[in-house]
Amino acid sequence: MRNFKYIETIKQALEKECPNTVSCADIVALSARDGLLWLGGPIRIEMKTGRKDSKETYFSEVEKYLPNHNDSMSSVLSRFQSIGIDTEGTVALLGAHSVGRVHCVNLVHRLYPTVDPTIDPDYAKYLKGRCPSPNPDPEAVLYSRFDRETTMILDNMYYKNILNKKGLLIVDQELVTDPNTSPFVVKMAADNNYFHQQFARAMLILSENNPLIGDQGEIRKDLPRDAYHLSNQLVVAFV
Repeated sequence: MRNFKYIETIKQALEKECPNTVSCADIVALSARDGLLWLGGPIRIEMKTGRKDSKETYFSEVEKYLPNHNDSMSSVLSRFQSIGIDTEGTVALLGAHSVGRVHCVNLVHRLYPTVDPTIDPDYAKYLKGRCPSPNPDPEAVLYSRFDRETTMILDNMYYKNILNKKGLLIVDQELVTDPNTSPFVVKMAADNNYFHQQFARAMLILSENNPLIGDQGEIRKDLPRDAYHLSNQLVVAFV
């Protein structure tokens, strides 16, 4: 979601071919879908189009609805259930943590002053090497990747890692310890196709959450950095 310049490039090309027809919201949604494909994710997600862009900015709404990495598992499940995504789908969406990285600022509380006992000791040693200070500079490039083995592939290695106590965030490890989610973790760790199927299903639900249609919105000519409706954000954004 940081690379809005690509969305703008697509928007400019579409405006030349079919002016005032394709919304920025649709471009964001379809780009997220196709980005998943490039990452080795689900082959095809049949997303609908026809979304409108909001007439106002809703940037402040993001933190209200998207789960935080320090939230409890019950809170995460509740937030996703409020938009129609069940437990199985929530576990799948968290599999987006198969790619990307986490800044040390969001990790050190699990390493200092003492190591979180739910982290594998050898893995904790590696993380301390990546994050050697309990007070990292938030502006510095200090991070650890979610998955060191299949770094930029959306696959079920994430679930294998957290079963081996190699989850970066508290929410990752809670997937294993929560009785509501742990059976799905085990199943997804064993079957990559099943993970992809559930991820695609949940992604589709997320993409259709509260869309603006008809006179509720407009088709923008460009995409302001801080002006995109919450319902048009897709979940790789919450990584």
